[in-house]
Amino acid sequence: MKRILLPPLMLLFIFGCSEVVDNSGKSDKITLSYAFFAPHNSFPAIQMEHWAEELEERTDGQVEVELFPGGTLLTAENMFDGVSIGTADIGMTATSYEPNQYPLLKISDLPSGFPNSTVSSQVVNELVKEFPPESLDEFEIIAVLTTEPAYIQVRNNVESLSEIENMNLRIAGSVSEIADKLKVSPVGMSQAEVAESLETGIIDGYITSREVLKDFSLAENIDTVIDYPLHTTTFISVMNKGVWESLPSDIQEVIKELRDEMSLFSGNYHDNQITESVDWSQTEHDTNFIQLSEEEENELESIMSGLQKDYVDELEQEGLPAEEYYDRLHELLEDFK
Repeated sequence: MKRILLPPLMLLFIFGCSEVVDNSGKSDKITLSYAFFAPHNSFPAIQMEHWAEELEERTDGQVEVELFPGGTLLTAENMFDGVSIGTADIGMTATSYEPNQYPLLKISDLPSGFPNSTVSSQVVNELVKEFPPESLDEFEIIAVLTTEPAYIQVRNNVESLSEIENMNLRIAGSVSEIADKLKVSPVGMSQAEVAESLETGIIDGYITSREVLKDFSLAENIDTVIDYPLHTTTFISVMNKGVWESLPSDIQEVIKELRDEMSLFSGNYHDNQITESVDWSQTEHDTNFIQLSEEEENELESIMSGLQKDYVDELEQEGLPAEEYYDRLHELLEDFK
């Protein structure tokens, strides 16, 4: 669906960004609305709150940001369309909800050898700068961040990778081919459904980042986490282009400065969150974090790198600079490790 971009003056009149101007003509206050689909305590929403605080502080209160997490203004299904028409000035979503809109980004979302969120967030931020998604041309990108790599987490005690074969595991649909390579059955469902599905045996586990062990108390039903990093999920925050162009240049500069800072901040926050979650799971629920044998690790690495390369070849045939993106990804990975 083609998004409609309204002129800046019309946007300011109808939606979102508002300014109070005193008699001297000086702008007194700018209010920006910022929407996100996940709860306020999720790490992208923490980043969103930190961004708002920093912007308000660095503009000496000239900019005020109204936060709308938890889908209270826009949901994942209509986030960027809502920003495009001015329902919110800024919106953040996971690009995995519309994978066809961000084909190059899926290369870095697939297993890439990222050690943590701090590294992956900074690498992907740089990649988005160098290879900006065409689908976001009508927006100003203000933040890019990623989860830590996903891990296989199951409710059974297992000692090797072969023991998870034929299990029903919840995984993001955008990377369901990972499940095929692991010889498990992919199950699509929202995060909110996972706890009950584990308890009732609908699923045997899931593949995602490990903060959910504590944040959603999933460690109560998870016996084993396989210590091998798989795919990441990318989040991007965008501002309506009309609103962006209406902002004074000094405020634009502050927002540009914050972009790199937010990748580092969110990565550090998320990695600390992971450490706490893993420690809590082991202490409170005796969760078993197993290492694969060297042979299994090598086999899995070969399978996953092959999956990524196959996808790169597919995009190259479609005329996209996938090989260049892939090479740059691994250059940046070495730079930020």
